[in-house]
Amino acid sequence: QVQLVESGGGLVQPGGSLRLSCAVSEPPFSDFTMAWFRQPPGKKREAVAFISWGGTTYYRDSVRDRFTISKDNVGSTVYLQLDNVNVEDTAVYYCALGSPGSSWWADEYNYWGQGTQVTVSS
Repeated sequence: QVQLVESGGGLVQPGGSLRLSCAVSEPPFSDFTMAWFRQPPGKKREAVAFISWGGTTYYRDSVRDRFTISKDNVGSTVYLQLDNVNVEDTAVYYCALGSPGSSWWADEYNYWGQGTQVTVSS
């Protein structure tokens, strides 16, 4: 059974850093795209970044140059490094797994983690 388990959320001050992890067990495809989404309070879920099986990365404009998505060599763990965070980054962060070619849309992803809360506050 496919499972995605996020960890690493918490409280961080503006300008600080945090690293989120997503452990993938029993991936359903031999290659896949991994993404991080977030849902700020009272807002819709939005894609933050995604990484293809080949390692190409994509970022939404508001986090480019501040966040970094990466994965380990076997693709079983995906990371999101958050640097220079601001209060607008406060959200529940979700990792998601989709087939190759998945991109920005939540509907493209078949498997989701339970979410981890990131709160940016002084």
